[in-house]
Amino acid sequence: MAWWEFECGPVSPEGLAIVRITLAGGIVPFGEPHAKEAARLFNAVGRSRRFKFDSLIAATAILANAELATANGADFQPFVPHGLKLLNLS
Repeated sequence: MAWWEFECGPVSPEGLAIVRITLAGGIVPFGEPHAKEAARLFNAVGRSRRFKFDSLIAATAILANAELATANGADFQPFVPHGLKLLNLS
């Protein structure tokens, strides 16, 4: 989900290639456990439509035990009390 959001850009093909190379753990596939965690998060933060895609991204990071690096830290802050480790790049 995060990769999809990143590819939505704006980003150049060269930028995509550079970021793909720097991803230490690769791109994590989204499956049923991620969907369940995303639903838990979505419900926990008040079911606002603006959190739908962010809950999918946050769930993937939580289940991978990974820190989510983002320049949009405010968008993901509501998920921190529910297990998200956030690295704010802004």
